[in-house]
Formats: sequence, structure tokens, C-alpha cells
Amino acid sequence: MDGMFGFQPLLAIISHIFFVGVSFYALQSLMPEKIIRKNKVFQAQILFIFLSIMIGTSVSNFFLEISYWSGRIPIMFFR
Repeated sequence: MDGMFGFQPLLAIISHIFFVGVSFYALQSLMPEKIIRKNKVFQAQILFIFLSIMIGTSVSNFFLEISYWSGRIPIMFFR
């Protein structure tokens, strides 16, 4: 039983890192040259990193919540 307590946080960390990476990869399809001012490359990179973290964390939380609640469904019906 003690092994199960360490599994949830590990799954959350892996999920967050995975989805932040996927969102960063997806954001690279945008063409920020048309939006970002000249000589503001560093700020644009920071913006992309923050957007990646925001989007990736939100998607990861969504999947972790779905996983959690779908595991709780049998408890509702077979109690």
C-alpha cells in the first residue's frame, strides 16, 4: 500500500513534463515574427516558455482529473 502513495505524484510530474513539452512543440508552429517587436527576442522566448507551461499544465491537469474520476466511477455503482 505504501508503494501506491508514491505513484500518483510521479505520474503527475511525468504528465506535466510530457504535456509542457508537447505544447512547446505545438507552439513552434506559430510565426511570432509578425507579432513580436524587433530586438525583443528574449522576451518572446520567455513568453513562449510561459505559454507552454500554462497550456501543458492545464492539459495535464485535465487528463489527471479524468483519470482520477474515471477510477472513482466503479465505487459509485458497486458500493
